[in-house]
Amino acid sequence: MNNSRPSTPEAPPEDLWSSILDSVSSSRSTPAKQILILGEPSSGKSTLTSALLHKSPSDDDKENQRSDFALGYDWADVRDDADEDTLARLSIYTVPSSAPSYTALAPHFLPPRTSLPHTVVIIVLDWTKPWTFIDELYSWLRWIETWTKGDSSRELEIIKEENHERLQAHLQHYTEPSAEPIPATSSISSTTHLPFGAGTLTHNPAGVPIIVVCTKADKIDEEGDIIGAGASGMGGMVKGKGGEWEERTDGVMQILRTICLKYGAGLFYTTPVPQTLQVLRQYALHLLFAPPAPSPGLSTDAVAVKNPFPFQHKPNILDRDRIVVPAGWDSWGKIAVLRDGFDAKSWGEAWENDLQHTDGEVQESSARKLFRTLVPDQGTKPPPLPPLNNPTPEQVFLAKNYDENSKKPDRDPRGAFRNPTENSSAGIVGPMGSSSFNLPNVERALTEMEGGAGGPVALNMSVSSDAARKLPSRGTGRPSASGLSVPGVPTGGSRSQGTSPTIPPSPSPTNGQTQHEVLQNFFQSLLSSKDRGSAVNVPAGAGRAASPRAAGSGAEESS
Repeated sequence: MNNSRPSTPEAPPEDLWSSILDSVSSSRSTPAKQILILGEPSSGKSTLTSALLHKSPSDDDKENQRSDFALGYDWADVRDDADEDTLARLSIYTVPSSAPSYTALAPHFLPPRTSLPHTVVIIVLDWTKPWTFIDELYSWLRWIETWTKGDSSRELEIIKEENHERLQAHLQHYTEPSAEPIPATSSISSTTHLPFGAGTLTHNPAGVPIIVVCTKADKIDEEGDIIGAGASGMGGMVKGKGGEWEERTDGVMQILRTICLKYGAGLFYTTPVPQTLQVLRQYALHLLFAPPAPSPGLSTDAVAVKNPFPFQHKPNILDRDRIVVPAGWDSWGKIAVLRDGFDAKSWGEAWENDLQHTDGEVQESSARKLFRTLVPDQGTKPPPLPPLNNPTPEQVFLAKNYDENSKKPDRDPRGAFRNPTENSSAGIVGPMGSSSFNLPNVERALTEMEGGAGGPVALNMSVSSDAARKLPSRGTGRPSASGLSVPGVPTGGSRSQGTSPTIPPSPSPTNGQTQHEVLQNFFQSLLSSKDRGSAVNVPAGAGRAASPRAAGSGAEESS
């Protein structure tokens, strides 16, 4: 039987070579570094991405036509100064807006548990919209705090503590470059521990390296006498050296430096000039490759760690289009020197008030409210919405029109379809009001029907309401006209000329009655004549015998 266990205790395991190869592969693999760029649309994020990846402008001919994606991504290899060895693969993620639908995507690609030690966050502010600086900083810094919370696991908490210690050591051991030649590498040691000043690194517990970049700084002092809501939007102030214009722009920089000091962040102003963008790239790489914090138990020689990308540029707070304030250099004292009358402590407390009211309500002592007083909003306002159109409820509208129509005498809608030549006194029962169905036509139709059924019989009489009721039933058993017995008329069909009385003409059907009433009586007689049909449909002789008048006539003739 084959057994995978070694035959002797001294024999090496069978997967020894695999473990050696895996360890060598992991040690020689290219480390991954990430930069997360946060900014609103059209704030210059694409220009920063090209500069950080060290891409020439010719590689991006459609820079101005580039659109923001839900989450942008690009990458490049970072090489050493001799351009021989690849030190890391730099990936850049771009979040185009602070809307939750965009920021919710970032944790899926940059989970804090694995990306915190290797990520630098850049917050982009646009100098063409300076009134948005504090509001955007407030939104982005709160999101960074939410992002670093992650799943709140124990492993993540350890990573956050280590990251915070590294950022703290980086700030404490910052040294300003001197005029002497700087060595190719810089080092930190555990021999020097500078205490933090007031308002330094009071926030950012996860130790995220943050850089606040104000793009389009060349718009601050652009050509022209008066600035309105256009380029920099500082509100119709006369430009030039000194005066209110310079005081306000310096005040904006002092406020930004005070907030950056709380988070251990750096502040940079950039322009499309490649030199300012190159300085930003060097500082970003300097933070990405910052060594971990030294352990207090180790000696100085053992903890000396070199940074392959030292930052060799001095701080600059005088050139308004290329401000450089690295993390670890600034303090409240240096901020107050720039312009007299600025109270960094008051602005720091106002910022704390904003963070405490997470419901978005702006308090009186709020940094955002105070900043709006300094830099009024000069942005383009959307046109006002038209007044709300409140339509009348359907039932109310119908009730109103019903009341109006009910007061009109000609409210019958069928009147629109009638013949205008008709008599207005005709009935309203539809076709009976037509002139083609008046009483004379009905009389003529009945006469033709009687004549066609029993032969040509001349009835010299007019149809009246009384005569109509004496007509027999017009069913299947209707007798012919020859069987109709009329008093004074012989049974043979010849009329007696001397003794036959004539039926007096009936009065006009409209005498005292309307056509509608005459027709109603006529059709009513047709329905009621069925019961009297047997009294009419009798032989002619029986009719004469039954008639007293006929009997009297016969007796006179016989005598």
